[in-house]
Amino acid sequence: MKNLKENLLFLAWGASVIAMMGSLYFSEIRGYEPCELCWYQRICMYPLTVFLGMAVVRKDYRMAIYSSVLSAIGGSISLYHYSLQKISFFSDHAPACGRIPCTAEYINWFGFITIPFLALVAFIIIFVSSVIVYKKWKEEVH
Repeated sequence: MKNLKENLLFLAWGASVIAMMGSLYFSEIRGYEPCELCWYQRICMYPLTVFLGMAVVRKDYRMAIYSSVLSAIGGSISLYHYSLQKISFFSDHAPACGRIPCTAEYINWFGFITIPFLALVAFIIIFVSSVIVYKKWKEEVH
């Protein structure tokens, strides 16, 4: 049980690091300017790398409650952003989103994988891992 919690916490941390590095790659190396919703997703993702990194090192399973909340918020933003890109109802009624439109698709691999989709997958991995870790920790404490 303890090994499962450690592995899931490490998985969540790994997903956050990969997502952070991916977003930096797209903006700093590929030169894709993030839209406003991308910035909000980064605001949720970047602290997760620090929180989860500290949780892995300290084996602090209580941190899973914070990472689950932050990843749920970030995942909701990602889902909305992805909907703006892929569902015509949302894209037709999309509000102005700053200099870069939130409907822009810098990548579109296989016809459905966009940057918000990648962020959504990372947030889902972090959320599910965090919820399981928290539940297992609560079972051991009580």
